[in-house]
Amino acid sequence: MTKTKKAQTAAGSRRNFLKGGAAAIAGAPAIVASTSLVNAAPARTLRMQSSWQPGTTGYKIFEQWAKEMPDLTDGEIGIKPFPAGAVSGDFQLMDAVRNNVLDGMNVFTVYWAGRMPAGVFLSSYPMGPNHPHMWDMLFDSYGGRELADELYSGFGLKFIGHVHHDLNLVHSKKPITSLDDLKNLKLRVPGGIVADCFSDIGAQTTLLPGSDVYPALEKGTIDAADFVGPAVNYDLGFHQITDYIMMGPTSTPCLHQPVDLMDISVSRRVWDSLSERMKTLFPELVDAYSRRHYAGIQEANNKAWKKYAEAGVEVTRLSEQDVEEFRKVAIPNWFKWANKDKNAARVFKLQLELMQNPSVALIEKSDIKDYSLDI
Repeated sequence: MTKTKKAQTAAGSRRNFLKGGAAAIAGAPAIVASTSLVNAAPARTLRMQSSWQPGTTGYKIFEQWAKEMPDLTDGEIGIKPFPAGAVSGDFQLMDAVRNNVLDGMNVFTVYWAGRMPAGVFLSSYPMGPNHPHMWDMLFDSYGGRELADELYSGFGLKFIGHVHHDLNLVHSKKPITSLDDLKNLKLRVPGGIVADCFSDIGAQTTLLPGSDVYPALEKGTIDAADFVGPAVNYDLGFHQITDYIMMGPTSTPCLHQPVDLMDISVSRRVWDSLSERMKTLFPELVDAYSRRHYAGIQEANNKAWKKYAEAGVEVTRLSEQDVEEFRKVAIPNWFKWANKDKNAARVFKLQLELMQNPSVALIEKSDIKDYSLDI
């Protein structure tokens, strides 16, 4: 194949990926089968670790994206993927990237909370924006992407883009049908504002990385665990060690993390070394990957729910009254976390503007009249 034809083929493949059509969802191999990939090794390969465990639906989609990267960038870069814990622990990923142990990360953004209070508001939080498009609005219409990048830069990182995943579930060994059932329950949470809200309800919360959740449930160290969505949790075998899934009422399926986000970030050293062309293309590829990732997860979820039913796992639901009670707990915690530092307040100010947008209408001024931001 001539150099010109290779470039044309790669450009066509990139256009197909960016369109994010049906073949680009979980059927990523369909893209590969319909085009001829550039066979030459990429000019450079970035080492990137994900928070997804090996073999899960999420990691398979990440692996496929990494495999296609040389083609999508005309051979400029490749990505060597690593699953959760392969090089660094989840909560140490930021240091691993900053210190050049890794070049980049595909991390659950909520894990930033312990290092950067503003990170609480860069991903889903209790009773906050509860649909994916609201987060697209935040990052792409309200200046959230630029603000996130500014904050990441302080840690030696470049925020390239957010990645949609799913709502989060609470798997439990005991039925949870009201907030009262959470009192004294030993519950794994990701930390931050989520932990504070459940603690205020009366749960005994503990912070664990994703790889430690299954063993803790299996041993009975914890009674229940918040973790990701239906498909990945089924991949991890949660149906084998828990009998119940706690969800909100049909109006509010998830109270605590309704739109759990990941992000793609690289070290500033890596970012500064990229070509100007690549600096424009990379965010577009991450945006397209986010669409593929979300759709692929949802397709797998549809199959997983049926498998849970076959395994005898019961979905229990909280009431509308529980939603209102949780909201009363959540709002004070919003402002407590937002006022931890000026950057957290800056991000949350965007959130407040978004949630009061008449098209979103999650809160009214009367809901927050007793609270203020220290900016």
